[in-house]
Amino acid sequence: MHAHQMALDMFDYRSFATRKLSAIGPKYMPFADVATDDVPLSRLLRLSLFQISVGMALVLIVGTLNRVMIVELSVPASLVAGMLALPLLFAPFRTLIGFKSDVHVSALGLRRVPYIWKGTLYQFGGFAIMPFALLVLSGYGESYDAPLWLGYGSAGLSFLMVGAGVHIVQTVGLALATDLVAEEDQPKVVGLMYVMLLVGMVFSALVFGALLENYTPGRLIQVIQGVAVTTALLNLVAMWQQEPRDRVRARAMKEARPMQFKEAWQSLVQRPGMVRLLIIIGLGPFGFRMADVLLEPYGGQVLGLSVASTTKLTALFALGTLVGFGFASKFLGQGGSPVWYAIVGAAIGVPGFLAIIFASVSAAVVLFLIGTFLIGLGTGLFGHATLTATIRAAPSNQIGLSLGAWGAVQATAAGIGIALAGIVRDLVVGLQHIAGNAPETPYNFVFTVEIVFLLLALLVTLPFLKDQKKNNVPPDPDGFRLPASEQHSKSMELS
Repeated sequence: MHAHQMALDMFDYRSFATRKLSAIGPKYMPFADVATDDVPLSRLLRLSLFQISVGMALVLIVGTLNRVMIVELSVPASLVAGMLALPLLFAPFRTLIGFKSDVHVSALGLRRVPYIWKGTLYQFGGFAIMPFALLVLSGYGESYDAPLWLGYGSAGLSFLMVGAGVHIVQTVGLALATDLVAEEDQPKVVGLMYVMLLVGMVFSALVFGALLENYTPGRLIQVIQGVAVTTALLNLVAMWQQEPRDRVRARAMKEARPMQFKEAWQSLVQRPGMVRLLIIIGLGPFGFRMADVLLEPYGGQVLGLSVASTTKLTALFALGTLVGFGFASKFLGQGGSPVWYAIVGAAIGVPGFLAIIFASVSAAVVLFLIGTFLIGLGTGLFGHATLTATIRAAPSNQIGLSLGAWGAVQATAAGIGIALAGIVRDLVVGLQHIAGNAPETPYNFVFTVEIVFLLLALLVTLPFLKDQKKNNVPPDPDGFRLPASEQHSKSMELS
């Protein structure tokens, strides 16, 4: 009988593979222990497909198109940085989007799914416009005599639409994920979603790098069109039958007095330590994300790397971030302090940028790769620490609002940083004829500014760690603790 079952297993590969994956998932996959009988890991992984689509968009815009527009199409870096920052104009509205999905009223009781679908349509529309913008910018085929303002304008519009879609899908998708699990498991499920975002970024970077090994404008347009279709399909599968229909909830929400956004926001920021936490969340992206617009052009112009090679840098960065999330998940789950891991993350970023700067001195590609990995590692540690603190700070009926606040602050700071990076780089390039700067000088100047921001983040965060030690406050897995004199709301404290 046992031999007969083994023989059946040999032919039933699907069941065999499912059992094996279920057995090893919780042990080796970060946050996989959040799965339950009611919400199995397979359902959570299917929902996480929306993060795969977000990862594809980020790699394509911040990585591939950024480098192609600056190096191959000779678009000024300040203009490219401005286009990359356009999607982040929508970032402050993540808080409003999260709130709207918290209180959305529909006949079927659906709150999150309608917003995810709206965001998907924005993403698809942006990717539909983008190929024609790149055709004009490149002068490829019959677009050689089209006015450049048309290319710049349509490229900016496409970036804005994709960015708006990404913000909507990610904010509401994360809120939906937290709706499916118990309150104590909400940080874990959000962590799982971000792990899948990084997996999507790594996979997309490798695929894009392989497809663009022999770069042509036509091949890039094919890749963008493929991303548009894949995004729509992934998001449709992700949200299918995830949110239960609830007419009772729909009736209750329709009859209840709707809370205004201003009222909900004031309630959130008045929670102990929330304002200080949001300041820390904003400082991190200034230190880590200014390099987004410059790493790939730096690899191409200073170190002579190809389009395919620089596209794969995004995979290395995402791998470092994934490792950072994994470490943070393990040690925060064992009672570690989020403030400590925020400090460690910021500190790791400093030698990362130093390695990239020194890579230009000796043309050492290995140093450049090590630095990129370290920046990703620091980003993962810092991001998970602040994300955990933010979720624990919010009441259960304001999860969408709190996730929106976290995303709005870090994305807005990142957008401002990216725009400043491109502007500063172009200003330094403009002085080259006067000062005789080397090609790496504009980039290294911006990387030095990022080191300064990381040191500033350390200075702002360190006092919280000192307060913990001074007042003998034990490590708090729920967030940043306040000094003892302010601990009047134990269950939601941050410091």
